[in-house]
Amino acid sequence: MKTFESFCKFFIDEIPNRCFFAADERLDMAVQPNPVHRAVVEHLVRQAVYQRMGKPVPATGQAPNPLVVNVSARHCHLTQEAVEALFGKGHQLTPMKWLYQEGQFAAKETVTLVGPRSRVISNLRILGPCRTLNQVELAYTDAIALGFDIPLRQSGKIEGTPGGMLMGPEGFFEMPDGIIRAERHVHMHPEDAAHYGVSAGDRMKLKIGGPCAVTFDEMLVRVDESFKLEVHIDTDEGNAVNLKPDTPCELVK
Repeated sequence: MKTFESFCKFFIDEIPNRCFFAADERLDMAVQPNPVHRAVVEHLVRQAVYQRMGKPVPATGQAPNPLVVNVSARHCHLTQEAVEALFGKGHQLTPMKWLYQEGQFAAKETVTLVGPRSRVISNLRILGPCRTLNQVELAYTDAIALGFDIPLRQSGKIEGTPGGMLMGPEGFFEMPDGIIRAERHVHMHPEDAAHYGVSAGDRMKLKIGGPCAVTFDEMLVRVDESFKLEVHIDTDEGNAVNLKPDTPCELVK
C-alpha cells in the first residue's frame, strides 16, 4: 500500500511523462507545443489528491494558479525593421519553441552580438513575436565577458542604456541603446495579484528551497489579463540556486 506522499509523487512524476509521450506521438506539426509544466501538474494533482483523501490542501495548493519559475537565458527582442536588416527584406521570424506565456516563442533565428572588446556572443536567440523596440537581455557574466557595463532595468526601460552591433546572415543592425540586465520579475494574471494582495509595480520576495536555498528580494510584479503566473530569473540567479524542475519555490509579499 503506497503512502499518501508516494501516491502523490507517482502522479506528479510518472503520469505526466507518460501522457506527454503519447500525445507527442500523435502530433504532426512543424512546431510542437511544450508539454505542460511540471509545476502545473503538481498543483492540480496536489489539489485533487488532498481533496479526495479529505485532507486540508497546503497553502501552496490554495492559490488559483501554480507558480512556475523559469530561467530566462540571454536573448533579444527585435523590431520587424531589425529582423529585415539582419535576415533580408520581408523576413518573418519562425517559431522554434513556444514559451510558457501565451503567444510568445523562441525563434529559429539567432544573431551575433558584438561587444566593445571585439568579443562576440554567437547564436543569441531571438524571442518573438516582433516588438516595437530592440532590446538585448544579458546576465552580468555575459556582459563582463563582452565588455559591456549594463544597468539593471525593467524590460522596455532602455533610455540611457548602452547599445551594440548585431550581425545576421544578411547584414548588420546597430542598436543605439537597449542592452540591459532585466530585473527579475513575476508575470501575474489579475486573479493571481488579488490572491497575493499585490498590484502592478509592487515588489515581492521569491523563496527558493533545496540545498542552495536563498530568498530573492525586489521581485517586480507585472500584471496583465494575458499573463500566466510565472517568475523569470536570469542564468546567474538560476545557477546560484541550482534551480531544477522540482526545486520548491514560493512567492512572499
